[in-house]
Amino acid sequence: MAKGKRVGMEGSIAIAEAVKLADTDVVAAYPITPQTHIVESLAEMVANGELDAEYIPVESEHSAMSACLGSSAVGARTFTATAGQGLELMHEALYIAASSRLPIVMAVANRALSAPLSVWGDHSDVMAVRETGWIQVFAENGQEAHDLTFWAFRVAEDPEVLFPVMVHVDGFNLSHVTEPLFLRDKADVDKFLPPNKYPTPLHPDKPVTMGAFGPPAIYTETKKAQDVAFMKSKKTILKGFKEFAKIFGPTYSPIETYQAEDADTLLITMGSLSETASVAIDTMRKAGKKVGQLKIRLWRPFPLDEFRKAVSNAKTLIVFDRALAFGGQVGPVCSEVKSALYGEANMPKVASFIGGLGGRDVTAKEFEYMITQGMKVAGKQTEYEMIGVRE
Repeated sequence: MAKGKRVGMEGSIAIAEAVKLADTDVVAAYPITPQTHIVESLAEMVANGELDAEYIPVESEHSAMSACLGSSAVGARTFTATAGQGLELMHEALYIAASSRLPIVMAVANRALSAPLSVWGDHSDVMAVRETGWIQVFAENGQEAHDLTFWAFRVAEDPEVLFPVMVHVDGFNLSHVTEPLFLRDKADVDKFLPPNKYPTPLHPDKPVTMGAFGPPAIYTETKKAQDVAFMKSKKTILKGFKEFAKIFGPTYSPIETYQAEDADTLLITMGSLSETASVAIDTMRKAGKKVGQLKIRLWRPFPLDEFRKAVSNAKTLIVFDRALAFGGQVGPVCSEVKSALYGEANMPKVASFIGGLGGRDVTAKEFEYMITQGMKVAGKQTEYEMIGVRE
């Protein structure tokens, strides 16, 4: 049974409450829609004494991440949040956080990228930063947004990991929606999340060098070492999910399936529209169709073993992307799926659909269409099909 106080709460506020429960030391942020409710709530918590933290209001997202680099490097538990163009403005510093092994946690209220200017949600910003070396998870609803935020600190700060973590929450679809959720108890969070003990904190009395010059003689080795350590983080990610279940009840996993046990066709989704897609699965199941759903929660490192196992009995995979891969044949998640399947025995046929760009609604009926159409064209399709586009 899930533990905590059942409340009605906006997704953004649920994230801010999780940051407070985690006894975060430093919050540095520049407000940008649709992330603003997260950092405004944290600013209020710090101002009224609910959260004993330093709140650093900066003049840009690049400065926000730069401040986070410094605070994390001295061993402070550090949080920020951003979205869309703001995530792109801090892009350069994202690599430094990962390669310096700084356990920063960041909520990303996913937003479309300009131009044209859009403040509404899709996954364009996610795909632009997928190779930055951050652990990345997707929340499907307000409960997951709350839980995964303090779970992220647990994983990021583990001495076996020490990588930054992004928690993706769909802009407006999730960040601004009020829904029932369990607000976790402080005592339980304290049992789950130990104090941050960063092993090599910057201190004038014990000088260390971070982010030093890397000539060709050592650069390749440092990047290889970073990737090996990043892949090893999977073990701690799984351990974090397991211990979360012991204390709080819900069992999270890198890949989640729905009605998939005997399904010939699986619809693959990420983020908040997964719940809409589940309605389509229910409708088609009632009509006797052997369809199911696969939701990707852990995006980086990609859960290859869990994914291959989950699709091993499927004949057809239908992949729904909320971002374009300009010049590519299919959406970015579909590319990942095809790469994961390449060389596998009994490889399922794959179909690619893209929709929900810039906040465009995707209905359960449209997911039904994708499944039906995908079963017809999978294996024959040469490029993606755009959903809901006027041509």
